[in-house]
Amino acid sequence: MAKIGIIGGSGLERPDLLKQPQEKYVKTPYGEPSDALITGKINEIDVVILSRHGRRHTINPSNVNYRANLFALKLEGCTHILVTTACGSLKEEVRPGNFMTPDSFIDRTHRRTQTFYDGQQGEGRLKGVCHLPMTKPFCEPLSDLLSKTAVELGYVCHPKGVVVCIEGPRFSTRAESAVFRQWGADLVNMTIVPEVVLAQELGIPYAALAIATDYDCWSNDTVDVQKVMATLKKAADEACHILKTVLPKIHAYDWSKINKGLDEQLNIAVMHTDS
Repeated sequence: MAKIGIIGGSGLERPDLLKQPQEKYVKTPYGEPSDALITGKINEIDVVILSRHGRRHTINPSNVNYRANLFALKLEGCTHILVTTACGSLKEEVRPGNFMTPDSFIDRTHRRTQTFYDGQQGEGRLKGVCHLPMTKPFCEPLSDLLSKTAVELGYVCHPKGVVVCIEGPRFSTRAESAVFRQWGADLVNMTIVPEVVLAQELGIPYAALAIATDYDCWSNDTVDVQKVMATLKKAADEACHILKTVLPKIHAYDWSKINKGLDEQLNIAVMHTDS
């Protein structure tokens, strides 16, 4: 049985989506998540919604406890994780309001712990050292279901792309934006890393519905927070439509091969100590 964790960024704090919603405050071996878990059902599918920045948007991207967020969803029994994330576009053809399901990332963060296997002692913490391959960080079948559903509903969704994750909370300089374009990146955002890495360490299929809110500053337009929020408000409603529609498809899909592959990858990647 599928149980879907949904991590919402700006514009998707929508617990009203759920039937029988319940708040659940939890603690994990890695601390407290950003906010309460909101559990319930969408289209009769069990869902857990977590607001990445807190429901009042009080946590900036650098200060999000990504490990606690992901571990809380794992403890809640989530079998898949879908996230929404606001991005700046680095390509003319990726227009504000478009969606993308990225298939790779470039990491430009520098303040974030990217592993559960940190050598710290404590009950419930993962032990050992993990050298995880990142050849395919996003779950391809899950991303494919997301992108095809978006297109079927009449939205523009680019099925593949590279997202640069910057530390934030500031936006890019024009020089940085130009470099990201030279690297061949399509989007820039502040939250994909370490989320996607941590999901793989937990063996949970993870896919992102990225929302292009504006063109990054490589274009002639300066990044305008008011314009970003206006675009995001409209796109968030569309993202909810996509997520509600894709859930039954995820539930019906045979994930046995994917889950087996993730388990085998972890068995190879994790080096357990004798202690």
